[in-house]
Amino acid sequence: MITSILIVFTQLEIFRKISWKKNRFMKTTFLLIFLTGLSFAISPPTDVRAWDSPNDAGGSINIAWRISPDDPMLDGYEISRLAEGAADYEPIGFIGKTRNSYTDEETRDGVKYQYRVAAVKDTIMVYSEPSNYVQSSSQWFNTDRINVLVFATLFIFLILWFTSRAKKGMSLFIRKIAGLDAVEEAVGRATEMGRPILYIPGLSTMADVATIAGLNILGEVAKKTAQYDTKIIVPNRDPIVYTVAREVVKESYTQVGRPDAFNPDSVFFVTDSQFAFAAAVDGIMTREKPATNFFMGYFWAESLIIAETGASTGAIQIAGSDAVMQLPFFITACDYTLIGEELYAASAYLSREPLLLGALKGQDYGKAVIIGVLLAATLLALIANLPVLRLF
Repeated sequence: MITSILIVFTQLEIFRKISWKKNRFMKTTFLLIFLTGLSFAISPPTDVRAWDSPNDAGGSINIAWRISPDDPMLDGYEISRLAEGAADYEPIGFIGKTRNSYTDEETRDGVKYQYRVAAVKDTIMVYSEPSNYVQSSSQWFNTDRINVLVFATLFIFLILWFTSRAKKGMSLFIRKIAGLDAVEEAVGRATEMGRPILYIPGLSTMADVATIAGLNILGEVAKKTAQYDTKIIVPNRDPIVYTVAREVVKESYTQVGRPDAFNPDSVFFVTDSQFAFAAAVDGIMTREKPATNFFMGYFWAESLIIAETGASTGAIQIAGSDAVMQLPFFITACDYTLIGEELYAASAYLSREPLLLGALKGQDYGKAVIIGVLLAATLLALIANLPVLRLF
C-alpha cells in the first residue's frame, strides 16, 4: 500500500511539471494513464505460508495468507502452485474476497510444492511473494479421533471383562423379558396339545441383522422342540436364509443328542414373492393349526396379515422385530413382542452362552458410559461454559 502511495505522488509531480500549453496531448495522455493506475493500484496478499494437512491420508496441503489491504474492492484470490523442477506456476483454485485459506487436495506425496496468491480485480492480478516449499504425506494416526480410540478401548475392555466373568460361572444379571420367558411355556403347550410350532425368521435376507438375530433364536427354540419331540415348521422366503435355517435346526437337534429326530422337510423354501409367501403361511396356519407361532426377524406390510391369521387360530404368538413401522401390528395381534434390541439380546438370554452374555453386558455398560459422558458434558457446557464439543 505504501508503494502504491509513493507511485501516486511521483505521478502527480510529473504531471505538475508538464506545461499544459506546450504539451497538451502529452498531459492528457498522462492524465488518463494516471487515473487508470490510480483505479487499479491494488496491494497483493502477504505472508503466504503452506503446510502439510494434518491427520489425513496424504495428498493434501493447506495454504494461508494475510488478505490484501484492498480486499473490499477485489473480486477474489487466485492460488497458483509450482512443483519442484517445474518451469512455471499453474493455477489450482480461486476463492472469494475476505477468505484467507485454501486446501490443495490434488498433490502427490513426496513432491515439494511452492504457492503464491494473486489479488484479482477484473483483469488485474497482483501476485504475492512465494511461500515456502512443502510436501504432503500421510499420517499413521488421526489425533482428532483420540476420543474414538478411548471409547473403543473401554468398550472392548468391558466386553472382555464380562465375558471372562461369565466363563468363570459368575452370575450376570439380565432383566427379564416376558416374551423370552414364555418360550418354554409355548413349546410345552404345543407338546401337550400334540400340535406343531411355526417359526418364521422374517422375510429379509442374511444381510439384515434382524434376520441373523432371528436365526439365533431359532437355534434355541429348535433345541427345545428336539428335547420335547415337538414338530417344528420353518417356511422361508429367501433361499440363502432357508439354507442357513436348515443347518441351524439340524445343528440344534445334534447338540441335544437327537440328530435322528431332525426332519429335513420341516425347513423349506416357499417363494420370494412377499404376499405369495404371506398367503402360503396363512394356509399353513389354517391347515396345521400350530399351537405356537414365532415371528422373529424383519417384516414388511405382510406382518398384520400373518399375525391376524395366527391369532384367529388361537395360537400363542411371540414376535420380535426392529422394523419400527410393523411393531404396532405385532403388539396388537401377538401375545408377546420383542421390541428393537430385545430381539438382539434374545439369543444371549436363552442360551446363557458366556461369549454372548459378555457382549450383551459390555454393550449395556458401554451405553451407560456414553450417556454419563453426554450428561456430564452438557452440565459442564451449561454451567462452566467449557469447550466440551472437542470431546466428540
